[in-house]
Amino acid sequence: MTKRNLIADALRLKAERKALILAHNYQLPEVHAVADVIGDSLELALAAQKATEPILVLCGVRFMAETALILNPDRMVLMPEPDAGCPLADFLTPDVILSTKAQYPDAAVVVYINSTAACKAVADSVCTSGNAVRIVKSLPHRQIIFGPDTNLASYVQSVLPDKEIIPIPEGGHCYVHMQFDPADLTEVKSSGIQIIAHPECPPQIRAHADHIASTGKMAEIAKTGSSWYICTEVGMLDRLGELCPDQTFVGNENALCADMKKTTLQELVVCLRDLTGQVQVPQEIMEGARKSLEYMLQVP
Repeated sequence: MTKRNLIADALRLKAERKALILAHNYQLPEVHAVADVIGDSLELALAAQKATEPILVLCGVRFMAETALILNPDRMVLMPEPDAGCPLADFLTPDVILSTKAQYPDAAVVVYINSTAACKAVADSVCTSGNAVRIVKSLPHRQIIFGPDTNLASYVQSVLPDKEIIPIPEGGHCYVHMQFDPADLTEVKSSGIQIIAHPECPPQIRAHADHIASTGKMAEIAKTGSSWYICTEVGMLDRLGELCPDQTFVGNENALCADMKKTTLQELVVCLRDLTGQVQVPQEIMEGARKSLEYMLQVP
C-alpha cells in the first residue's frame, strides 16, 4: 500500500474512532502528516491533559504513552509500536531513588519525564527539558535529587548555582545526544552557522552552543537566523524544516533514536483499526505518578 493510501486510511480511521493522535517531534514525517498534536514531551503532556477524545494514540516512546494515560485514566491510550522504549528511562529505578533519598532526607526528588511511571510515583515532581530549571527553582528545597539524565542535571546546576543538584544514577545519559563532537562544532561555528543544543547534550557540547533549548523551543529560536546546526535527534531537522521553511538546518545523521523511528504509518493504521497496543499502568503507581505530573503542570 502506498504512503498516500496509508495516510488516507489513518485519517479516516482517526475520524471514525474519534481519536486524538499525539506525535513527538522526532517521529517520521509521514506520522506527523496525520497527527493532531506534534511537540516535545511537555507539549504532548499538556495536550493529553486537555484532551476530550475517548481514544488517545501516542506516537513516540513508552514513557510518553504512560504519561498520557496517567493524566487521563478514564480514556483508552494506545501505542502503535508497544516495543518503542527509552534506554535512558530504563536506567533509573525506584529503588535507586529511594536509597538516594535515604542519604539525603531533606532533598526533593525531581525526575525527568524520560523515566518510568514507577519512578514518577516516588518523585515530588516531574520535569521536561523545557521546564527543568523552572521546576527545580519552584521547589523550596536546596538539595534536589535529579535523574536519570546527568547531562540535564548538570545544565540545571549551571543555571541554578544556589541549588545542590544530586544526579542519579551515575552515568545516566541519552545515547543520541552523545553523538556530537566538539571539534565538529568548532568547524561549524567558524563557517558562520549558529548552533542550538538540547540540554541533554554533555557540557562540552553545550559550551559551543549559541542557544540551549528543548525541541519545543527550537523552532522559535530558529526563526531569528538563517542557518543552524542542531544538536539533537536527526528527526528534528525534518520537523524544523516543516516549521521554518525559509531557514537551513544541518545536524548529525548518526544522532538517531532507534525507538523513536519504530512507529510506522502501517502500524498506526492497524492500531486505529484494531485498537491494539493499549497502555496499562498499575493503579498504585498511577496515583503517585499523577501527583508528581500535576505538580509539574501547575507550575506557571
